[in-house]
Amino acid sequence: MLLDTNIWLELLLDQEKAGQVRALLEKTPPDRLHVTDFSVHSVGVILTRLRRLATLARFFEDLLGDPAARVVRLQREELRIVPAISAKFGLDFDDAYQYAAARSYGLGLYSYDRHFDRTDLRRMEP
Repeated sequence: MLLDTNIWLELLLDQEKAGQVRALLEKTPPDRLHVTDFSVHSVGVILTRLRRLATLARFFEDLLGDPAARVVRLQREELRIVPAISAKFGLDFDDAYQYAAARSYGLGLYSYDRHFDRTDLRRMEP
C-alpha cells in the first residue's frame, strides 16, 4: 500500500483522522508500507515550515529507520508520463506523481484526496 502525503500529515499533525491512520499503521506489517520520495520531501517541507522539527525527526526515525518500510521513487522513464497523467485526470503534479508510483509499483493508494476519485485508481482511506 502506498500512503499519500496527506495520510502521513494527518498523523504527524495529530489532525481529526489521526486515530484512523494510527490504527491502519498498527495493523499493517511494515513491509507492506510504501511512501514516495516525493511524500517524504513534502512532509519535510511542511513540518519545517511549521517548525515541527522534532516531529520530522521522529517521522524519519520511525519510517526511514525501519528497513521493512519502503520509500519508492519514479525512474526517469516513469517521470515522463507524469504530465500525461496530470492532463488525463486533471491532477496536479504531486497527485500525478503518486498515481504514477502506485501504478508503477502495483500498489493500492491510501489518500484523503478526492482528486483520485476521477482516476481509474481506487482510492482507499484508513
